[in-house]
Amino acid sequence: MQRFQAFKFVLNPNGEQRRQMRGFAGSCRFVYNKALELQKEWYEKDSITRFSYTMLANLLPKWKKEFPWLKDAPSQALQQSLKDLERAYKNFFEKRAKFPRFKKKGFSVSFRYPQGVKLDEANSRIFLPKLGWIRYRKSRNVLGTIKNVTVSYSAGKWYVSIQTERIVDIPWPQTDKETGIDRGVRKFVTLSDGTQIEPLNPFRKLENALRKAQQSLSRKVPFSKNWHKDNRKVALIHTRIANSRRDFLHKTSTRISKSHAFVAVEDLRVKNMTGSASGTMESPGRNVRAKSGLNKSILDQGWGIFDRQMEYKMELNGGDFIRVPPHYTSQTCPECNCVDRENRKLESFLCISCGYANDADVVAAINVLKLGRELLDLQGGTRLKRLSSEWCSKTVSSRNPPKRPGMKSVPGTP
Repeated sequence: MQRFQAFKFVLNPNGEQRRQMRGFAGSCRFVYNKALELQKEWYEKDSITRFSYTMLANLLPKWKKEFPWLKDAPSQALQQSLKDLERAYKNFFEKRAKFPRFKKKGFSVSFRYPQGVKLDEANSRIFLPKLGWIRYRKSRNVLGTIKNVTVSYSAGKWYVSIQTERIVDIPWPQTDKETGIDRGVRKFVTLSDGTQIEPLNPFRKLENALRKAQQSLSRKVPFSKNWHKDNRKVALIHTRIANSRRDFLHKTSTRISKSHAFVAVEDLRVKNMTGSASGTMESPGRNVRAKSGLNKSILDQGWGIFDRQMEYKMELNGGDFIRVPPHYTSQTCPECNCVDRENRKLESFLCISCGYANDADVVAAINVLKLGRELLDLQGGTRLKRLSSEWCSKTVSSRNPPKRPGMKSVPGTP
């Protein structure tokens, strides 16, 4: 199985390399914006056709003569920014994204190398064209063949992200356990076996510190030295919040994906759930402050990131992941299938038909698992079941028996 994976590390460049990297990122932003300006002019004249990447790349030599400082940046990094614009335009025409926007200075500071990179893991350093050797903070080994390298800047630090490609064995589930997951604000996730994981709430923990830093920033003269100092403090707090949330979600999703062969979750529309309740001047909303606090708590959990991580980690571990409709999962009795809003009383569940009692979140997780099993059966069963049937259906030869996915043959063993 072909697997793509990215390895991200902190770079330790010297002063000259920092200056060069900022210049490279600025050149890539300039080329992107200039090409987007041409695309917009052409789109206003003809909304069907557009400039291709080849046409825009042929303009680079002309732009380098007009703006000589573009020659300092790697040509392949400038070309990659044009490819990013072509991808953004393609997503717009295929109605997967909005119209591309101009890149603002200070946002998304990055550039990419598709080739010419050398990695020296023994000495924890990497060679980047026109930058030379740069040391990085090695936290793990890089596996596979390097496909491209992205250099980015965030909150005062430079990072390198190395995307690799390698062939791995087809994953085989190490367990046959199944679970349904109910997400919430009081409990981050509740599994169908009754296991509950407390939320981290990283934004709530640093909300006061962030508010004070933003208030201090608002009192400074824009773009002064003190303004830049406070602006960096705000960025560091945001980075700490994001890193804490990402670390918590990765650890939680890894633990669940490794211990289960099948996971079902509710297909929640977080964007709709966190919509504003302020309303309009003609019809103002109600309980606006309470709804705003609920929206903040929901977004602080990172449900969308958790779902994405669970999906690809279940695939890497050989398991199955499925989303089910969330309707009435906490109001349906798992014993008699009675659906009534009176079944749920705040955090507890008591069926008015058969008297079944349990925690409301556990009941929702059990119903999610039942729905997931039904949907998966319509798709042919779990991956474990499909692989087992395919393996057992093959004709077993005494000299060359088939191997199960994920297993390695050992010489000398029957």
